[in-house]
Amino acid sequence: MWQRIQTLYLAIATALVAALFFCDKAGDISFVAYWPYLVLIIISVLLHLLALTTYRFRVFQVRTAVLAAIITLALQAWLVVDFIVTGNNPVFHIPAVFPIVAVILDTLAARAIWADELLVRSSSRLRSAKRKKH
Repeated sequence: MWQRIQTLYLAIATALVAALFFCDKAGDISFVAYWPYLVLIIISVLLHLLALTTYRFRVFQVRTAVLAAIITLALQAWLVVDFIVTGNNPVFHIPAVFPIVAVILDTLAARAIWADELLVRSSSRLRSAKRKKH
């Protein structure tokens, strides 16, 4: 499990999204103080954990990683809209970009998982063709 690069990508993405529970968005305002952010963060963390632990089912893992990326992208979009709409020019902290980094890592993980799945399918096809010859 841990020897694959996609597991590292998913673990870092999970850590980044989970770190939002403990970080401030702007000033003294926490991410979890606003309940829609809290719901999106919880869903995203759960999807990331599911994608991280279902390494035996690669197709399901790809789908879960992509869904986690979409939910995390929605969280990032909401943060950007919140930043634009806020009239008193708040200064957002570094953790406000954690979701977009997690989306990039999820995308890289999904591509690597799918490449592994294609490799397994091609080697399986070769094995079955070899068995039919003998």
